[in-house]
Amino acid sequence: MPIKLPETLPAFNVLKSEGVMVMSPERAARQDIRPLKIGLLNLMPKKIQTENQFARLIGATPLQIDLHLIRMSEHQTRNTAAEHMETFYRPFQEVKDEKFDGLIITGAPIEHLPFEEVTYWDELCEVMDWTQTNVQSTFGVCWGGMAMINHFHGVKKHMLPAKAFGCFRHRNLCPTSPYLRGFSDDFVIPVSRWTEMKQAEIDAAPGLKTLLGSDEVGPCLVEDAGHRALYIFNHFEYDSDTLKQEYDRDVASGTPINVPLNYYTDDNPALPPLNRWRSHAHLLYGNWINEIYQSTPYDMTLIGRTSP
Repeated sequence: MPIKLPETLPAFNVLKSEGVMVMSPERAARQDIRPLKIGLLNLMPKKIQTENQFARLIGATPLQIDLHLIRMSEHQTRNTAAEHMETFYRPFQEVKDEKFDGLIITGAPIEHLPFEEVTYWDELCEVMDWTQTNVQSTFGVCWGGMAMINHFHGVKKHMLPAKAFGCFRHRNLCPTSPYLRGFSDDFVIPVSRWTEMKQAEIDAAPGLKTLLGSDEVGPCLVEDAGHRALYIFNHFEYDSDTLKQEYDRDVASGTPINVPLNYYTDDNPALPPLNRWRSHAHLLYGNWINEIYQSTPYDMTLIGRTSP
């Protein structure tokens, strides 16, 4: 089954050209089925790129997905056209009376700031509390995951001495988890961050279970069953060239940056990068969607009232 997107959203044609099944709202309305309602709270500056990345993953499942794009109410983006934001996004304050089967909270390039100094932190705290009554399952990604685990459990983020940048090997720490169905024992995941969460502090917080981790860059995917949430600190959603774009940007601006590890063929940035994470990305997000489908009530008014 396809993902439902407005035909004028850039992701519609991008995904259609890749063979992903997409459907207009008009066509979806003729199907006698309740699609899963998934929100994307997009905190990234390159909104369209991020829309494409997540829509590609959640649109590859056999279920019909109704994707809703959400923004912080007062924060104004400087990297995406105002017309695009006005056409496709709704501020959180306009959707907070609605129920969602799933919500993705993306990362944001503000790792250097303490959480409470982020301009929209108070509203994001409202969003995170709102997920407990209005969302069946929430997926916090990179900074979004760090914000959630800090908000609900007080786990702190720590600055790294150097940027963790490249494709790092990770281990499957919980092969029986339904979120890791089909996963290999080890695999690579793109990493791009200046901060980390410490495994010992996660272990000390009741109710958290680390599902994926790396000897080099620490914990990656954490399940928080009590809050019906997953937190991932790395970037399965990245396109093949996303790390290359970040590297080229920093080189062009004169910002000191290392060549991303284990990413380019022979670690040579003159050669094309290799995508070695795509299949596991689809597995993870497909498993998440499947778990939502298995647990969410058909009557959406009951979301938030049932146990995880």
